[in-house]
Amino acid sequence: MDNPETSSGTSPPRPSDSPTEQQAANQPAQIEVDASEAVTCYANFCRVTGTPEELLIDFGLNPQPFGTPNRPIPVSQRIVTNLYTAKRLLHVLQLTVERHEGTFGMLETDVQKRIRRT
Repeated sequence: MDNPETSSGTSPPRPSDSPTEQQAANQPAQIEVDASEAVTCYANFCRVTGTPEELLIDFGLNPQPFGTPNRPIPVSQRIVTNLYTAKRLLHVLQLTVERHEGTFGMLETDVQKRIRRT
C-alpha cells in the first residue's frame, strides 16, 4: 500500500478540509527567534575547513583585501555546524543571492572585472 504522505512529510489535504485549514497546513511553522543576545560582527574573509561530520567556518577581517596579505588574518568568529545544516545554509544563501541579483543585477566577485578603467 502506498504511503499517503508526500516527500515533505505532510499529508495531502482532505476534501473535507476548509480552504483556511488547507492554507494553514501548507505554510511552514513560524519559529520565534530571540536575537537580543546576538553578537554582530563584519567579515570580509571566510575560510571553510571540515571533517567527515562537520564544517568549521571562520570569519575575519582582512585589512588588506587586495593581493596577498602580508600578515595573518585575525579570525574573530568561528561557526561549527553539521553538514545537514551547512547544506540548508547553502540553499538559503543561494536563494537570497539569486533574489538580490534578480533585483539589483549580477554580483561580480572578481575584483579585476569590476574595475572601471578610463
